[in-house]
Amino acid sequence: MSGWLADRIVVVTGASQGIGAATAVALAQRGAHVVVTARNEARLAQVLDQIRQSGGTGNAIAADLGHEGAGHRLFTDIDAIGQVAGLVCCAARLTKASVAETGQDVWRTTMQLNLDAVWECCREAFLRMALAGQGGRLLTIASLSGVYATEKFPGLSAYNTSKFGVIGLTEALAVEGRDLGIAAVCVSPGAVDTDMLRAANPSLTARLSPADVGGLIADLMDGAGFAAYSGANIPLFSNG
Repeated sequence: MSGWLADRIVVVTGASQGIGAATAVALAQRGAHVVVTARNEARLAQVLDQIRQSGGTGNAIAADLGHEGAGHRLFTDIDAIGQVAGLVCCAARLTKASVAETGQDVWRTTMQLNLDAVWECCREAFLRMALAGQGGRLLTIASLSGVYATEKFPGLSAYNTSKFGVIGLTEALAVEGRDLGIAAVCVSPGAVDTDMLRAANPSLTARLSPADVGGLIADLMDGAGFAAYSGANIPLFSNG
């Protein structure tokens, strides 16, 4: 393994299924030591087993990032493993509801996981990378639902807003990380063949699989040119 990922610790949130699980496996195949985290311990164990069976290494830490402070506790646990060099934020939720049906509970639970937890995990990783003085790579997952002037679908006001926020957060991380060697990139997929897509809009045809997106993310994270993309949002126009 000769890419950037080789022997570096990379954290993947939302790693128990979908894009998160596929990304974790792809990162490990490129030589990263992957720390997978999500709520579902059984699924995490399956992903970790898949990583190890393919010759990779990693750890699993169960965490519910839908609660304030969970990101700080997660990274405190990761400190015992080693210095974090990379972070991929895949954890998200989608609750389909019209504007009239979107109450405070739906709005807040969506924002807590999709935006607040991304900020908290990125901040925790950023602080550690800055202190170590060796740079680092942050990758966030937004959505075409959060990209200006792309088609939106009804019932996704909370989800769409959270993803707009992730793009803005990534831009801010890139600006503040520039002089520290910390780069931040956002990837915004369209339709991907996941349970979340089927909940959001089952009529859409997905032109990408989780493995497609996970492989793209791993290629970006591993490549020498990642820093050149810092601050960019990369949309994936995969709606069928």
